[in-house]
Amino acid sequence: MPIKNGAEYIESLRGRKLDIRLFGKKVEEPVDHPMIRPSINAVAETYNLAVEEPELASATSSLSGIQVNRFLHIAESAQDLVNQNRMQRKLGQLTGTCFQRCVGMDALNSLYSTTYEIDAKHSTNYHKRLTDFIKMVQRENLVIGGAMTDVKGDRSLSPSQQEDPDLFVHATRRDAKGIYITGAKAHQTGCINSHWIIVMPTMRLKGEDKDYAIVGAVPVDAPGITYIYGRQSCDTRSMEEGDIDAGNAMYSGQEAMIIFEDVFIPNELIFMNGEHEYASMLVERFTCYHRRSYVCKTGLGDVLIGASAAIADYNGVANASHIKDKLVEMTHLNETIFAAGIASSYMAHKTPSGNWQNNDMLANVCKHNVTRFPYEIGRLAQDIAGGLMVTMPSEAEFRSPETGPLLEKYLKGRKGVSTENRVRILRLIENMTLGRNAVGYLTESMHGAGSPQAQRIQIARQSQIEQKKKFAKRLANVKEGEATENLQEPSDYFDRIFGPDKKKSKN
Repeated sequence: MPIKNGAEYIESLRGRKLDIRLFGKKVEEPVDHPMIRPSINAVAETYNLAVEEPELASATSSLSGIQVNRFLHIAESAQDLVNQNRMQRKLGQLTGTCFQRCVGMDALNSLYSTTYEIDAKHSTNYHKRLTDFIKMVQRENLVIGGAMTDVKGDRSLSPSQQEDPDLFVHATRRDAKGIYITGAKAHQTGCINSHWIIVMPTMRLKGEDKDYAIVGAVPVDAPGITYIYGRQSCDTRSMEEGDIDAGNAMYSGQEAMIIFEDVFIPNELIFMNGEHEYASMLVERFTCYHRRSYVCKTGLGDVLIGASAAIADYNGVANASHIKDKLVEMTHLNETIFAAGIASSYMAHKTPSGNWQNNDMLANVCKHNVTRFPYEIGRLAQDIAGGLMVTMPSEAEFRSPETGPLLEKYLKGRKGVSTENRVRILRLIENMTLGRNAVGYLTESMHGAGSPQAQRIQIARQSQIEQKKKFAKRLANVKEGEATENLQEPSDYFDRIFGPDKKKSKN
Protein backbone atom coordinates (compact mmCIF):
# COMPACT_ATOMS: atom_id res chain seq x y z
CA MET A 1 0.00 0.00 0.00
CA PRO A 2 1.31 3.51 -0.77
CA ILE A 3 2.40 5.70 2.12
CA LYS A 4 -0.30 8.22 2.98
CA ASN A 5 1.06 10.47 5.73
CA GLY A 6 3.97 11.18 8.02
CA ALA A 7 3.13 8.50 10.54
CA GLU A 8 2.97 5.81 7.85
CA TYR A 9 6.26 7.07 6.42
CA ILE A 10 7.96 6.69 9.79
CA GLU A 11 6.66 3.14 10.11
CA SER A 12 7.94 2.32 6.61
CA LEU A 13 11.49 2.87 7.84
CA ARG A 14 11.35 0.23 10.55
CA GLY A 15 13.04 -3.16 10.34
CA ARG A 16 15.19 -2.48 7.28
CA LYS A 17 18.46 -3.80 8.79
CA LEU A 18 20.62 -0.96 7.47
CA ASP A 19 24.30 -1.03 8.36
CA ILE A 20 24.53 2.34 10.18
CA ARG A 21 27.52 3.31 12.31
CA LEU A 22 27.32 6.10 14.89
CA PHE A 23 29.89 6.85 17.60
CA GLY A 24 31.74 3.68 16.66
CA LYS A 25 28.71 1.43 17.19
CA LYS A 26 26.09 -0.12 14.95
CA VAL A 27 22.63 1.42 15.16
CA GLU A 28 20.05 -1.35 15.36
CA GLU A 29 16.89 0.71 14.72
CA PRO A 30 17.42 4.29 13.51
CA VAL A 31 13.73 5.17 13.90
CA ASP A 32 14.08 4.90 17.67
CA HIS A 33 17.52 6.48 18.00
CA PRO A 34 17.18 9.86 19.78
CA MET A 35 19.82 11.54 17.59
CA ILE A 36 18.36 10.27 14.30
CA ARG A 37 14.63 10.51 15.00
CA PRO A 38 14.36 14.34 14.72
CA SER A 39 15.64 14.13 11.14
CA ILE A 40 13.00 11.49 10.36
CA ASN A 41 10.34 13.78 11.84
CA ALA A 42 11.42 16.53 9.43
CA VAL A 43 10.93 14.26 6.39
CA ALA A 44 7.56 13.17 7.77
CA GLU A 45 6.37 16.77 7.47
CA THR A 46 6.80 16.54 3.67
CA TYR A 47 4.08 13.88 3.74
CA ASN A 48 1.82 15.72 6.15
CA LEU A 49 1.98 18.93 4.13
CA ALA A 50 0.85 17.05 1.01
CA VAL A 51 -2.21 15.89 2.96
CA GLU A 52 -2.96 19.24 4.61
CA GLU A 53 -2.19 21.49 1.62
CA PRO A 54 -2.42 19.28 -1.48
CA GLU A 55 -2.56 22.22 -3.89
CA LEU A 56 0.90 23.25 -2.66
CA ALA A 57 2.70 19.99 -1.89
CA SER A 58 1.24 17.61 -4.47
CA ALA A 59 0.51 17.56 -8.21
CA THR A 60 -1.17 15.39 -10.83
CA SER A 61 1.49 13.49 -12.73
CA SER A 62 1.02 12.95 -16.46
CA LEU A 63 3.33 9.92 -16.14
CA SER A 64 1.26 7.90 -13.67
CA GLY A 65 -2.02 9.83 -13.95
CA ILE A 66 -2.34 10.11 -10.18
CA GLN A 67 -1.93 12.79 -7.54
CA VAL A 68 1.66 12.54 -6.29
CA ASN A 69 3.85 14.20 -3.71
CA ARG A 70 5.48 17.22 -5.35
CA PHE A 71 8.92 15.89 -4.40
CA LEU A 72 8.27 13.02 -6.86
CA HIS A 73 6.72 15.16 -9.60
CA ILE A 74 8.43 15.88 -12.92
CA ALA A 75 7.96 19.60 -13.57
CA GLU A 76 5.47 20.07 -16.41
CA SER A 77 5.39 23.87 -16.38
CA ALA A 78 7.13 26.90 -14.96
CA GLN A 79 4.34 27.05 -12.38
CA ASP A 80 5.31 23.58 -11.16
CA LEU A 81 8.80 24.91 -10.45
CA VAL A 82 7.38 27.94 -8.67
CA ASN A 83 5.21 25.69 -6.54
CA GLN A 84 8.29 23.68 -5.60
CA ASN A 85 9.84 26.86 -4.23
CA ARG A 86 6.70 27.84 -2.35
CA MET A 87 6.54 24.35 -0.84
CA GLN A 88 10.21 24.47 0.15
CA ARG A 89 9.80 27.76 1.97
CA LYS A 90 6.72 26.50 3.80
CA LEU A 91 8.53 23.35 4.95
CA GLY A 92 11.44 25.45 6.19
CA GLN A 93 8.97 27.47 8.25
CA LEU A 94 7.40 24.28 9.66
CA THR A 95 10.63 22.48 10.59
CA GLY A 96 13.34 25.12 11.03
CA THR A 97 15.78 22.71 9.43
CA CYS A 98 16.59 20.68 6.32
CA PHE A 99 13.72 18.38 5.32
CA GLN A 100 16.05 16.34 3.09
CA ARG A 101 14.04 15.69 -0.08
CA CYS A 102 15.16 18.40 -2.50
CA VAL A 103 18.17 16.46 -3.79
CA GLY A 104 15.99 13.55 -4.89
CA MET A 105 13.43 15.84 -6.52
CA ASP A 106 16.12 17.70 -8.47
CA ALA A 107 17.88 14.46 -9.42
CA LEU A 108 14.71 13.01 -10.95
CA ASN A 109 14.05 16.16 -12.95
CA SER A 110 17.61 16.56 -14.24
CA LEU A 111 17.80 12.88 -15.17
CA TYR A 112 14.47 13.05 -16.98
CA SER A 113 15.83 15.42 -19.64
CA THR A 114 19.37 14.01 -19.68
CA THR A 115 18.35 10.39 -20.27
CA TYR A 116 16.08 11.54 -23.09
CA GLU A 117 19.03 13.14 -24.86
CA ILE A 118 21.38 10.21 -24.23
CA ASP A 119 18.82 7.90 -25.84
CA ALA A 120 18.51 10.22 -28.84
CA LYS A 121 22.24 9.93 -29.51
CA HIS A 122 23.04 6.37 -28.45
CA SER A 123 19.72 4.56 -29.04
CA THR A 124 19.71 3.42 -25.42
CA ASN A 125 16.55 2.98 -23.35
CA TYR A 126 17.53 4.86 -20.20
CA HIS A 127 14.62 7.27 -20.41
CA LYS A 128 12.01 4.50 -20.37
CA ARG A 129 13.78 2.81 -17.47
CA LEU A 130 13.78 6.08 -15.55
CA THR A 131 10.13 6.77 -16.38
CA ASP A 132 9.14 3.29 -15.16
CA PHE A 133 11.10 3.89 -11.96
CA ILE A 134 9.45 7.27 -11.41
CA LYS A 135 5.98 5.80 -11.90
CA MET A 136 6.76 3.11 -9.33
CA VAL A 137 7.98 5.54 -6.65
CA GLN A 138 5.03 7.84 -7.36
CA ARG A 139 2.57 4.98 -6.84
CA GLU A 140 4.28 3.85 -3.63
CA ASN A 141 4.92 7.45 -2.45
CA LEU A 142 8.55 6.82 -1.52
CA VAL A 143 11.45 9.07 -0.55
CA ILE A 144 14.24 9.36 -3.12
CA GLY A 145 17.71 10.46 -2.06
CA GLY A 146 20.39 11.65 -4.45
CA ALA A 147 24.09 10.80 -4.12
CA MET A 148 26.33 13.06 -6.19
CA THR A 149 29.25 14.28 -4.05
CA ASP A 150 32.28 11.97 -4.19
CA VAL A 151 35.04 12.18 -1.60
CA LYS A 152 37.38 13.25 -4.49
CA GLY A 153 40.83 12.53 -3.01
CA ASP A 154 43.42 14.69 -4.81
CA ARG A 155 41.33 17.50 -6.33
CA SER A 156 43.98 18.20 -8.96
CA LEU A 157 43.51 14.73 -10.50
CA SER A 158 40.63 13.28 -12.50
CA PRO A 159 38.80 10.18 -11.20
CA SER A 160 40.85 7.78 -13.35
CA GLN A 161 44.12 9.42 -12.25
CA GLN A 162 43.58 8.89 -8.53
CA GLU A 163 46.01 6.62 -6.72
CA ASP A 164 43.00 4.87 -5.21
CA PRO A 165 40.27 4.34 -7.85
CA ASP A 166 37.60 4.10 -5.13
CA LEU A 167 37.82 7.80 -4.29
CA PHE A 168 35.12 8.28 -6.92
CA VAL A 169 32.22 5.85 -7.20
CA HIS A 170 32.77 3.66 -10.24
CA ALA A 171 31.78 0.42 -11.94
CA THR A 172 34.16 -2.35 -10.94
CA ARG A 173 32.63 -5.03 -13.13
CA ARG A 174 29.71 -5.71 -15.43
CA ASP A 175 27.76 -8.80 -16.37
CA ALA A 176 24.66 -9.58 -18.40
CA LYS A 177 22.38 -8.59 -15.51
CA GLY A 178 23.92 -5.29 -14.49
CA ILE A 179 26.89 -3.56 -12.91
CA TYR A 180 28.70 -3.51 -9.56
CA ILE A 181 29.84 -0.23 -8.01
CA THR A 182 32.40 0.65 -5.33
CA GLY A 183 33.33 3.96 -3.73
CA ALA A 184 31.95 6.52 -1.29
CA LYS A 185 29.62 9.51 -1.33
CA ALA A 186 30.09 12.22 1.32
CA HIS A 187 27.70 14.62 3.06
CA GLN A 188 24.64 12.69 1.89
CA THR A 189 21.54 14.52 3.05
CA GLY A 190 18.76 12.33 4.41
CA CYS A 191 20.18 9.15 2.90
CA ILE A 192 19.20 6.91 5.83
CA ASN A 193 15.70 8.39 5.78
CA SER A 194 15.22 7.58 2.08
CA HIS A 195 13.84 4.44 0.46
CA TRP A 196 15.99 4.66 -2.69
CA ILE A 197 19.28 6.36 -3.54
CA ILE A 198 20.09 7.59 -7.05
CA VAL A 199 23.86 7.44 -7.57
CA MET A 200 25.24 10.07 -9.97
CA PRO A 201 28.67 11.33 -11.14
CA THR A 202 29.96 14.45 -9.46
CA MET A 203 31.83 16.25 -12.27
CA ARG A 204 32.68 16.55 -15.95
CA LEU A 205 34.30 13.32 -17.17
CA LYS A 206 36.64 12.33 -20.01
CA GLY A 207 36.80 9.16 -22.07
CA GLU A 208 39.25 7.54 -19.68
CA ASP A 209 36.72 8.14 -16.86
CA LYS A 210 33.85 6.24 -18.47
CA ASP A 211 33.66 3.71 -15.62
CA TYR A 212 32.82 6.66 -13.36
CA ALA A 213 29.96 7.78 -15.64
CA ILE A 214 27.41 5.70 -13.79
CA VAL A 215 23.86 6.59 -12.80
CA GLY A 216 21.59 4.08 -11.13
CA ALA A 217 18.93 3.60 -8.48
CA VAL A 218 19.80 1.52 -5.42
CA PRO A 219 17.56 0.50 -2.50
CA VAL A 220 18.82 2.06 0.72
CA ASP A 221 19.08 -1.41 2.27
CA ALA A 222 20.98 -2.98 -0.66
CA PRO A 223 23.74 -5.44 0.33
CA GLY A 224 27.19 -3.85 0.46
CA ILE A 225 26.16 -0.38 1.69
CA THR A 226 27.47 1.06 4.96
CA TYR A 227 26.31 4.39 6.39
CA ILE A 228 28.62 6.35 8.69
CA TYR A 229 26.54 8.99 10.44
CA GLY A 230 27.81 12.58 10.41
CA ARG A 231 28.58 14.38 13.65
CA GLN A 232 26.95 17.79 14.14
CA SER A 233 27.46 20.54 16.67
CA CYS A 234 25.48 19.99 19.90
CA ASP A 235 23.88 16.84 18.45
CA THR A 236 24.10 14.86 21.70
CA ARG A 237 21.73 17.31 23.38
CA SER A 238 18.95 15.32 21.73
CA MET A 239 20.06 12.37 23.87
CA GLU A 240 19.79 14.27 27.16
CA GLU A 241 16.73 14.55 29.39
CA GLY A 242 14.40 17.43 28.60
CA ASP A 243 13.88 19.31 25.36
CA ILE A 244 14.94 22.90 26.01
CA ASP A 245 18.71 22.64 25.48
CA ALA A 246 18.27 21.05 22.05
CA GLY A 247 16.75 24.31 20.82
CA ASN A 248 14.64 22.46 18.26
CA ALA A 249 13.97 19.08 19.82
CA MET A 250 11.43 17.92 17.23
CA TYR A 251 13.31 18.44 13.95
CA SER A 252 16.84 18.27 12.56
CA GLY A 253 18.71 17.51 9.37
CA GLN A 254 20.82 14.49 8.53
CA GLU A 255 24.07 13.85 6.68
CA ALA A 256 26.03 10.63 6.41
CA MET A 257 28.80 9.09 4.36
CA ILE A 258 27.70 6.21 2.14
CA ILE A 259 30.23 3.44 1.47
CA PHE A 260 29.47 1.24 -1.54
CA GLU A 261 31.32 -2.08 -1.64
CA ASP A 262 30.55 -4.12 -4.74
CA VAL A 263 26.90 -2.98 -4.75
CA PHE A 264 24.84 -4.45 -7.58
CA ILE A 265 22.59 -2.34 -9.83
CA PRO A 266 20.39 -4.33 -12.25
CA ASN A 267 20.12 -3.19 -15.86
CA GLU A 268 16.56 -1.92 -15.45
CA LEU A 269 17.75 0.57 -12.80
CA ILE A 270 20.78 1.87 -14.73
CA PHE A 271 20.24 5.29 -16.30
CA MET A 272 23.80 6.00 -17.51
CA ASN A 273 26.52 3.45 -18.13
CA GLY A 274 29.71 4.92 -19.52
CA GLU A 275 28.30 7.80 -21.59
CA HIS A 276 30.90 10.11 -20.07
CA GLU A 277 30.13 13.07 -22.35
CA TYR A 278 26.73 13.45 -20.66
CA ALA A 279 28.08 13.61 -17.10
CA SER A 280 28.59 17.37 -17.31
CA MET A 281 25.07 17.86 -18.72
CA LEU A 282 23.58 15.95 -15.82
CA VAL A 283 25.66 17.77 -13.20
CA GLU A 284 24.90 21.20 -14.66
CA ARG A 285 21.17 20.54 -14.94
CA PHE A 286 21.05 19.11 -11.45
CA THR A 287 22.92 22.06 -9.95
CA CYS A 288 20.66 24.43 -11.88
CA TYR A 289 17.60 22.92 -10.21
CA HIS A 290 19.27 22.49 -6.85
CA ARG A 291 20.82 25.94 -6.49
CA ARG A 292 17.37 27.41 -6.98
CA SER A 293 16.02 24.93 -4.42
CA TYR A 294 17.99 26.80 -1.78
CA VAL A 295 15.00 29.08 -1.34
CA CYS A 296 14.29 26.55 1.43
CA LYS A 297 16.69 28.66 3.52
CA THR A 298 14.19 31.51 3.42
CA GLY A 299 11.79 29.37 5.42
CA LEU A 300 14.51 28.87 8.01
CA GLY A 301 15.22 32.58 7.80
CA ASP A 302 11.57 33.29 8.58
CA VAL A 303 11.92 31.21 11.74
CA LEU A 304 15.13 32.96 12.80
CA ILE A 305 13.70 36.40 12.13
CA GLY A 306 10.64 35.45 14.18
CA ALA A 307 12.82 34.18 17.03
CA SER A 308 14.85 37.40 16.97
CA ALA A 309 11.69 39.51 17.12
CA ALA A 310 10.35 37.35 19.95
CA ILE A 311 13.49 37.65 22.09
CA ALA A 312 13.55 41.41 21.52
CA ASP A 313 9.99 41.49 22.82
CA TYR A 314 10.83 39.25 25.78
CA ASN A 315 13.81 41.50 26.60
CA GLY A 316 11.63 44.59 26.48
CA VAL A 317 13.40 46.23 23.53
CA ALA A 318 10.99 45.47 20.69
CA ASN A 319 10.34 49.17 20.07
CA ALA A 320 13.98 50.23 19.96
CA SER A 321 14.77 51.75 16.57
CA HIS A 322 17.98 49.78 16.09
CA ILE A 323 16.13 46.51 16.74
CA LYS A 324 13.49 47.39 14.18
CA ASP A 325 16.19 48.31 11.67
CA LYS A 326 18.00 45.01 12.17
CA LEU A 327 14.79 43.06 11.63
CA VAL A 328 14.19 45.03 8.43
CA GLU A 329 17.69 44.19 7.21
CA MET A 330 17.22 40.50 8.02
CA THR A 331 13.93 40.50 6.13
CA HIS A 332 15.48 42.29 3.15
CA LEU A 333 18.26 39.72 2.88
CA ASN A 334 15.86 36.81 3.27
CA GLU A 335 13.48 38.07 0.59
CA THR A 336 16.38 38.76 -1.77
CA ILE A 337 17.25 35.06 -1.66
CA PHE A 338 13.65 34.12 -2.36
CA ALA A 339 13.34 36.66 -5.18
CA ALA A 340 16.25 35.18 -7.15
CA GLY A 341 15.03 31.61 -6.66
CA ILE A 342 11.44 32.26 -7.58
CA ALA A 343 12.54 34.34 -10.59
CA SER A 344 14.69 31.43 -11.76
CA SER A 345 11.60 29.20 -11.67
CA TYR A 346 9.38 31.71 -13.45
CA MET A 347 12.01 32.14 -16.19
CA ALA A 348 12.00 28.39 -16.97
CA HIS A 349 12.04 26.79 -20.40
CA LYS A 350 10.75 23.52 -21.79
CA THR A 351 13.36 20.85 -22.58
CA PRO A 352 13.21 18.44 -25.54
CA SER A 353 12.03 15.73 -23.14
CA GLY A 354 8.98 17.81 -22.20
CA ASN A 355 9.84 18.73 -18.63
CA TRP A 356 10.78 22.25 -17.56
CA GLN A 357 14.21 23.56 -16.56
CA ASN A 358 14.60 26.74 -14.51
CA ASN A 359 16.88 29.65 -15.48
CA ASP A 360 20.51 28.82 -14.77
CA MET A 361 21.89 32.34 -14.27
CA LEU A 362 19.26 33.24 -11.69
CA ALA A 363 19.64 29.86 -9.96
CA ASN A 364 23.34 30.58 -9.48
CA VAL A 365 22.61 34.09 -8.24
CA CYS A 366 20.14 32.59 -5.76
CA LYS A 367 22.66 30.10 -4.42
CA HIS A 368 25.44 32.70 -4.32
CA ASN A 369 23.20 34.87 -2.16
CA VAL A 370 22.64 31.85 0.08
CA THR A 371 26.40 31.47 0.62
CA ARG A 372 26.39 34.96 2.20
CA PHE A 373 23.07 36.25 3.47
CA PRO A 374 22.18 33.57 6.08
CA TYR A 375 25.47 34.34 7.81
CA GLU A 376 24.53 38.01 8.11
CA ILE A 377 21.00 37.12 9.20
CA GLY A 378 22.52 34.81 11.81
CA ARG A 379 24.92 37.52 12.99
CA LEU A 380 22.07 39.97 13.43
CA ALA A 381 20.03 37.33 15.28
CA GLN A 382 22.90 36.82 17.72
CA ASP A 383 23.28 40.59 18.07
CA ILE A 384 19.63 40.96 19.03
CA ALA A 385 19.64 37.88 21.29
CA GLY A 386 22.51 38.97 23.52
CA GLY A 387 25.24 37.00 25.24
CA LEU A 388 22.90 34.89 27.38
CA MET A 389 22.27 32.77 24.30
CA VAL A 390 25.66 31.07 24.77
CA THR A 391 26.15 31.27 28.54
CA MET A 392 22.84 29.93 29.84
CA PRO A 393 22.92 27.13 32.40
CA SER A 394 21.53 23.77 31.35
CA GLU A 395 17.90 22.75 31.55
CA ALA A 396 18.84 20.48 34.45
CA GLU A 397 19.76 23.57 36.49
CA PHE A 398 16.38 25.11 35.77
CA ARG A 399 14.69 21.90 36.92
CA SER A 400 16.81 21.66 40.08
CA PRO A 401 15.02 22.59 43.32
CA GLU A 402 18.19 24.37 44.49
CA THR A 403 19.20 26.41 41.44
CA GLY A 404 15.89 26.55 39.58
CA PRO A 405 14.27 29.28 41.71
CA LEU A 406 17.43 31.39 41.49
CA LEU A 407 17.52 31.16 37.69
CA GLU A 408 13.81 31.85 37.49
CA LYS A 409 14.35 35.04 39.49
CA TYR A 410 17.53 36.35 37.85
CA LEU A 411 16.94 35.38 34.22
CA LYS A 412 13.49 36.90 33.97
CA GLY A 413 12.88 39.40 31.20
CA ARG A 414 9.92 41.66 30.51
CA LYS A 415 6.96 41.49 32.87
CA GLY A 416 4.40 38.95 31.75
CA VAL A 417 6.95 36.70 29.98
CA SER A 418 7.97 33.47 31.66
CA THR A 419 11.67 32.80 32.13
CA GLU A 420 11.23 29.39 30.46
CA ASN A 421 9.82 30.91 27.29
CA ARG A 422 12.71 33.37 27.13
CA VAL A 423 15.19 30.51 27.53
CA ARG A 424 13.45 28.42 24.88
CA ILE A 425 13.68 31.17 22.26
CA LEU A 426 17.35 31.79 23.09
CA ARG A 427 18.09 28.09 22.67
CA LEU A 428 16.34 28.09 19.29
CA ILE A 429 18.53 30.95 18.09
CA GLU A 430 21.59 29.09 19.38
CA ASN A 431 20.41 25.93 17.60
CA MET A 432 20.11 27.70 14.25
CA THR A 433 23.27 29.83 14.39
CA LEU A 434 25.72 27.68 16.38
CA GLY A 435 24.11 24.34 17.14
CA ARG A 436 22.75 21.35 15.30
CA ASN A 437 20.61 23.14 12.74
CA ALA A 438 23.34 25.65 11.96
CA VAL A 439 24.64 22.84 9.75
CA GLY A 440 21.65 23.22 7.47
CA TYR A 441 21.26 26.98 7.76
CA LEU A 442 24.89 28.12 7.57
CA THR A 443 27.62 25.66 6.57
CA GLU A 444 25.44 23.71 4.17
CA SER A 445 24.35 27.03 2.70
CA MET A 446 28.00 27.67 1.92
CA HIS A 447 28.98 24.29 0.48
CA GLY A 448 25.78 22.54 -0.63
CA ALA A 449 25.21 22.32 -4.41
CA GLY A 450 28.68 23.68 -4.96
CA SER A 451 30.76 26.15 -2.97
CA PRO A 452 30.73 29.88 -3.90
CA GLN A 453 33.34 29.67 -6.64
CA ALA A 454 31.23 27.11 -8.51
CA GLN A 455 28.44 29.67 -8.78
CA ARG A 456 30.83 32.44 -9.82
CA ILE A 457 32.14 30.25 -12.64
CA GLN A 458 28.60 29.66 -13.93
CA ILE A 459 27.69 33.32 -13.56
CA ALA A 460 30.81 34.30 -15.52
CA ARG A 461 29.97 31.82 -18.28
CA GLN A 462 26.51 33.31 -18.71
CA SER A 463 27.22 36.97 -18.06
CA GLN A 464 27.15 37.86 -21.81
CA ILE A 465 29.73 40.61 -21.40
CA GLU A 466 30.24 41.04 -25.15
CA GLN A 467 26.52 41.50 -25.69
CA LYS A 468 26.38 44.05 -22.90
CA LYS A 469 29.32 45.91 -24.44
CA LYS A 470 27.30 46.13 -27.67
CA PHE A 471 24.36 47.63 -25.78
CA ALA A 472 26.63 50.31 -24.34
CA LYS A 473 28.45 51.04 -27.61
CA ARG A 474 25.22 51.42 -29.55
CA LEU A 475 23.88 54.00 -27.13
CA ALA A 476 27.23 55.84 -27.04
CA ASN A 477 27.39 55.70 -30.87
CA VAL A 478 30.76 53.97 -30.76
CA LYS A 479 31.94 53.14 -34.29
CA GLU A 480 34.35 50.23 -34.22
CA GLY A 481 37.45 50.59 -36.40
CA GLU A 482 37.12 54.37 -37.01
CA ALA A 483 39.67 56.93 -35.89
CA THR A 484 38.65 58.84 -32.77
CA GLU A 485 41.39 61.50 -32.56
CA ASN A 486 39.16 64.39 -33.72
CA LEU A 487 36.53 64.83 -31.02
CA GLN A 488 35.81 68.48 -31.85
CA GLU A 489 33.35 67.91 -34.67
CA PRO A 490 29.89 66.77 -33.65
CA SER A 491 28.83 63.38 -34.98
CA ASP A 492 26.10 62.83 -37.53
CA TYR A 493 24.37 60.84 -34.80
CA PHE A 494 23.71 64.14 -33.00
CA ASP A 495 22.42 65.61 -36.25
CA ARG A 496 20.04 62.70 -36.80
CA ILE A 497 18.56 63.03 -33.32
CA PHE A 498 18.41 66.78 -32.86
CA GLY A 499 18.84 68.18 -36.39
CA PRO A 500 21.73 70.28 -37.77
CA ASP A 501 20.27 73.52 -36.38
CA LYS A 502 20.40 72.30 -32.78
CA LYS A 503 24.15 71.84 -32.49
CA LYS A 504 25.48 72.96 -29.19
CA SER A 505 27.91 75.80 -29.10
CA LYS A 506 31.47 74.86 -28.30
CA ASN A 507 31.31 77.56 -25.70
